[in-house]
Formats: sequence, C-alpha cells, structure tokens
Amino acid sequence: MAAAWQDVVRDAAAMRDAAAVAVDAALLAGGLMRTREQPHASDVVNYAPFTLLPSAVPRDLFEQAYAVQQDFNLLVDAISQNKEFLEQILASTIKVDDFTARLYQIYMQVLEEGLAQTVFLGINRSDYMFDCKLDGTAALRQIEINTIAASFGGLTSRTADVHKLVLKVLGKTEEASRLLSNNPGKRLALGIAKAWELYGSQRAVVMFLVEEVQRNIFDQRCVENELWNRNIRVIRRRFRDVFEQGSLDASRRLYMDGQEVAVVYYRDGYVPQSYNQQNWEARLLLERSRAVKCPNVATQLAGTKKVQQELSRPGTLEKLLPGRPEAIARIRATFAGLYSLDEGEEGDRIAATAIANPDRFVLKPQREGGGNNLYGEELREVLEKIKDSPERTSYILMDKIKPQPALNYLLRAHSPLQVSECVSELGIFGVYVRQGQELVLNQAAGHLLRTKAIEHADGGVAAGVAVLDTPYLV
Repeated sequence: MAAAWQDVVRDAAAMRDAAAVAVDAALLAGGLMRTREQPHASDVVNYAPFTLLPSAVPRDLFEQAYAVQQDFNLLVDAISQNKEFLEQILASTIKVDDFTARLYQIYMQVLEEGLAQTVFLGINRSDYMFDCKLDGTAALRQIEINTIAASFGGLTSRTADVHKLVLKVLGKTEEASRLLSNNPGKRLALGIAKAWELYGSQRAVVMFLVEEVQRNIFDQRCVENELWNRNIRVIRRRFRDVFEQGSLDASRRLYMDGQEVAVVYYRDGYVPQSYNQQNWEARLLLERSRAVKCPNVATQLAGTKKVQQELSRPGTLEKLLPGRPEAIARIRATFAGLYSLDEGEEGDRIAATAIANPDRFVLKPQREGGGNNLYGEELREVLEKIKDSPERTSYILMDKIKPQPALNYLLRAHSPLQVSECVSELGIFGVYVRQGQELVLNQAAGHLLRTKAIEHADGGVAAGVAVLDTPYLV
C-alpha cells in the first residue's frame, strides 16, 4: 500500500514541476479557501491544502465503507428517535459536560412541548482509518461519525481532476484514468432539496446557519449553488441573526426577515465556542420550529462520543436495529475497541490500563471539529488528574489505530515542498430523509479522503493539519 508511487516520489525535480501544475489546477478548479489573514474576504483567497499525489487505499476496504453507510444512516436515525436510549446513555455525561447538557436540555424541552417538525434530514459522515495488522493486512476501523456540519463535501469534488492531471504530467495516464469521480456536494444538495420539497412550501427558503468566521465558505457554496440551480432560494445567517430577527408563528413556522424557512442546514453549532446565552436561545427557537433541521438536536446527540462507545457494547445494536442482523454485522465489523470511563469498577480498571499504556489508546471528549483528542503522555497526564473525579465520564477511550504510513507531499500555501510520511482517513458521506415514520431517502453520498503527516496525531483540514486527497484504489 505504501509503495504506489515509489518510482517518482523521490524525484525532486519531477515533484517540483508537478506541484507547480497541481497548484494552478487547484485554483482553476475552484478548490479554494479564504486566507487566515483575511478570513472575511473572498477577494483574497488561496487553494485549499491538498496532497500532490493521490493516496493508495485498499479497494476492498473502500467498498466496505460504502456498503455500510446506509446502515449507519439507519442507525443514527433510530438513535435520534429513541428517547429512552439517549436518556440512559447520556445520564452520566450531562452531569459533567456542560455543552452536552445544554443540548440535552433543549432536546427534552422540545420533546415535552411536542415536535412541530415532521420531516427529518440527516447529513452525516462516517470516518475511518486503515488499521495495519501484524501480518501486513489492513482492516477498516471507524474513528467517529459526524452528524453535524460534516464539511468538505464540496471542495473534495475538485480534487480528483487535479490528481488526474498530476498523474498525466508524471507519465501515468493509465493510473489517472482509474481515479474515481466524486461529487458529495451535489448529493448533499439532493437531500436538502428533498427535505425542502416535503416541507411543502415553494416560497420557503433554505437557511445555512453559518459561523461568524467563514474561511471554508467555498465548500458551502458548492452545496448552495446546487440548490440555486434547482430554483431553491438560499439565505445565510448566523446564530446572532436568528436571535435578533427570527420568529415563530402560531403554527411554529420559522421566519427570518419575513421569509419562511423550510430547512435549517447547520454549518455551525458543533462546539461550545459557538454559543453564548443569546445563541443558546436562538438554537432553542430553531429547534422548536416546524422547519427541517439538519441535524435536529436529537441527531446531534446521536453523534456524541458517549453514544459511539455505547454502540460497541454487546446487544446494543440489536436493540436499536431489531430484525436487521446483516446491517448489524456490517456495522460491528468497522468498530475499534471502545471503552467507558464511567464511575465504578469497569471505569477504574480501564483508566488504570490507559495510564499504564497510554500509547495503546486515544482519549476522546464529547467534541466535534478536530484537534480535541488526547494521545500518549498528554493522555496519561489528563487521566491521572481526573481518574478519581466524575469529570472522567465526559470522555471515552478508544484503541489507537495504527495505519501504514506512505510518502507524499502536502501542498500548502507559503510552505516549502518536502516529502512527508503520511497517513490517511477516509470519510463516507450519508444522506437520509424521513417523513413521519417513512424513510424516503437513504444513500451513501460520496467520499472524502484526508491525509496528514504522521507527526500530527489529531486534526482535520479546517483545523489546519490534514489536507484533501483522492483515493487511488489498489
């Protein structure tokens, strides 16, 4: 797997020439991000970071990841509808994690009031790494499932064509022809359009709920423009706009600036820093409304690390997906070892094991967005500090996945061109739409490959660590 391009990867002159072509191709293709220096301006942009060469991915594991995505869509949807399960699983976490507790509070308030929402839209991304076993074979292991603001479905569609050109420049025309085309942004827009249609008002708009700082705006525009192409109006608003201008009518229809909102697509709201008191009030207003939320708060809670850990317990999947043994087997085959740090004998034992062997594990808080996980000495220090405190229940522990590194070049603006040992993470996008109890859409919606140098343990593209990539199936 590591040797896909060994004949050229050490040829400095060839790599320099290919990089010059690649950067211009990325800019031409629209693989863009705003700059850190001017994050609010689209008149000064640069290319989103990417690999010079596409990375080798085992074909069988790639196909396995696609084959299980509809099952994960069903599972997320089932969890979001299971009040007893969420109540039981998050009971310990909400005592010590204020962010999860606030989301849970909104969830309970909306349930008590009675759901106005009748159409449900899920856009998620299940992320995997390829665990290298002692015999040299690799296994697909799930890192996490993102149920809110899963990004880069737009920009990743630009990367394959850039890599095709690079391979041709390097004299690898046949290999270039084998790269898969991939357009998750289009499929995500299809899901949003379906939810908008089922909401049932031609005049209503889709609202992208966006961050104050929007460096990754072009990724969102890819999805947004697909909706405009279907004559669906899109508005972009922040939490503060919702607080100041949002309102509900007697039927709990949501209005922004006098425009009825059919779908709220969250590209913000996944970290505590997204919220102050008025933003929490805005979130509650949105959740109380009839508008289709993507995700609604129940689906966001379904994506928490604590739920992920609980799913690995024997018998849990069977309760959530009764009568679906094949789906359960496909899901379970992707799980890495996951362990609870709840108070009690089991949690004590797991904490002690991790403190003694910190390099075997990853410590994960209930957070999205990359850059939050703890490894090695840092993991040991944190666990030593919280091992006798209820605070440890806000984390889960996972077996550390050990992928096989490969050589590649990570192209970033204003960075020198140098070869790095890299590992990759594969994400599969999923989209589902449910009306009442009827699932009207359930699809895998494309893939995202991100690659980073091995010295970085954690972090995604938006966090500035990983870069966009294209799978070369082997």
